[in-house]
Amino acid sequence: MPDSAAVGTENTGERTPPGRHTLKLLVAPIVALIVISNIGDALAPKLVESNPLLLIAMNARNRNLILVTNQLDALSYYGVATARLLLSDPLFFLIGYWYGDTALTWMESRTKTYGSMLRQWERWFQKASYPLVFIAPNNVICLFAGAAGMSAPAFFIINISGTITRLYLIRWLGEAFERPIDDVLDFIARYRVPLLVVSISFFAVMMVRELRQSGEDLEALEEAIDEDPPTNS
Repeated sequence: MPDSAAVGTENTGERTPPGRHTLKLLVAPIVALIVISNIGDALAPKLVESNPLLLIAMNARNRNLILVTNQLDALSYYGVATARLLLSDPLFFLIGYWYGDTALTWMESRTKTYGSMLRQWERWFQKASYPLVFIAPNNVICLFAGAAGMSAPAFFIINISGTITRLYLIRWLGEAFERPIDDVLDFIARYRVPLLVVSISFFAVMMVRELRQSGEDLEALEEAIDEDPPTNS
């Protein structure tokens, strides 16, 4: 990542990245989380009513959070949602931290559209690294934070505080729009069976594609690291 020092991150000098075994240990839980997320999405029409806590434990995307927030007490909502949202962030941070520009170049080259989007996010990150980690600590931003050499304590403090703030705002919206949310839940309950059939079919296809893509991506990243051993300086 160019000019990482300019965005308030800390570099610790050249770092020797660990080998393929460590990379696989980082990627394996990411793939597992993707599978769990897809299963959660597939079963969402049922879980949103029967087990809302399990739904956000499997997939804490915004739409699931706002649908279930009024059904959960504050402790359950904040505890489970915070843990689920933070699970993959350290993994992407470490991939960026250890494999640096090689990982970023590999991600940018995956597809033309995605690569262009990543380059735009990279420019934003150079200008506002800490605000972006606070506002949108998604996988790409966490990867950028690691590649830029952001200190781990700063990353986790900003990431956790931003995640809790996001959950507070979603819970506030859930209370403010309780009636429309109840209407959506009534609709889901009324058409649960057809929605469940469509949802399971769609996400089964998505999961197969995601697993295949994940295997190909890991192999491509390993080859990129072998060809161009990453350094962070």
